[in-house]
Amino acid sequence: MKKIFLLLAVIGPGLITANIDNDAGGIATYSLTGAQTGYRLLWVLIPITVALIMVQEMSARMGIASGKGLADLIRERFGLKITFYTIIFLVIADLGNTMAEFAGIASAGEIFGISKYVTVTICSIFVWLLILKGNYKTVERVFLIGCALYISYVISGFIIGPSFTDIATAIFAPNFKEIQRSDFPIIVGLIGTSITPWMQFYIQSAVVEKGLTPKDLTHSKIDVILGCSTMVTVTIFIVICCAATLFNSGIIINNAKDAAMALAPLAGKYASTLFAFGLFNASIFAAALLPLATSYYVCEGMGWESGVDKTFKEAPNFFSIFTGIIAFSALLILMPGINLFSILIWSQIINGILIPIVLLYIIKLCNDPDVMGEYTNTPIYNLVSYLIVFLMVAANIIFIYFEIKKF
Repeated sequence: MKKIFLLLAVIGPGLITANIDNDAGGIATYSLTGAQTGYRLLWVLIPITVALIMVQEMSARMGIASGKGLADLIRERFGLKITFYTIIFLVIADLGNTMAEFAGIASAGEIFGISKYVTVTICSIFVWLLILKGNYKTVERVFLIGCALYISYVISGFIIGPSFTDIATAIFAPNFKEIQRSDFPIIVGLIGTSITPWMQFYIQSAVVEKGLTPKDLTHSKIDVILGCSTMVTVTIFIVICCAATLFNSGIIINNAKDAAMALAPLAGKYASTLFAFGLFNASIFAAALLPLATSYYVCEGMGWESGVDKTFKEAPNFFSIFTGIIAFSALLILMPGINLFSILIWSQIINGILIPIVLLYIIKLCNDPDVMGEYTNTPIYNLVSYLIVFLMVAANIIFIYFEIKKF
């Protein structure tokens, strides 16, 4: 019983980071995957999840072993200049991603007949007050509730009643001969939306602020594995919802809102409503977490005070950055004529360029005994980590190639 209570005390950063990465952009990607390819790419999610577990575990372990955030360590080990330019590009990408979250909030509200001026305004004030007025424990509990609400996608999947035999075959015994050339951009999109730079900065900052120590390492690993496993379960059910209905009916969609609307005549209003509710839940919590992650790494990189447990007076830069990102992103979404698609594409391209660089920082730091002490990577861990970096670089080159080809 004591071990269970210890585990429950540690759980949070891994579960929150992985699940809230299933944001508006992620849900759109998974919806398109199911609508365009059916079940045939479900197997891709398994190696992606393994890679995500390894990357998240390294970041969490580094935070626990060093007691410092990732941006803080990059500044100390690689210099302020490199840190500054890395942060600039990360902030640009995260601004685009945060705008996507508010666009998701607006889309979900419109499904229920609520104007975006109402939903975006209310939700932006909610997430701002949550971080500004709450402490770390309160914020973590609210985020964990948000993670639990992702079950709406699982329920939607069971309501639709797909063939779970076909699903199991697609995941564990895929027919690689069925893969088409048009599937490659989707595969790259699945990789890009699952492993992002902000996640590594946030989870490391979160374990530091939570006060985890080396004695919590085992429980932290369980937290990461649990988080990534629940993330892939939700992801699979999002794909299932669209594959079992839209793909089989030949319906073309462009985003998650289209998917939610199209489910109503095919799977019933309950499945459609739950899908739309999942989009709203994912968008609002990611709209809080992304700016929070950005505030953490900017302040760490510049040597400023940071932390949800601090007051505005104690950490003015931290809360000012968070407020600025929320206000900027929400106001832009409310303005007419904004080409959100272009913003999303370019933010994903920047993410794609940055994630291998961030992963190389993480691997280098995880092999530094001055940072990690006795908790450095094993040779096998390094081998697999460098393989992940190689595959990420290859995937991003393919992604950029296909995007340039569109112009």
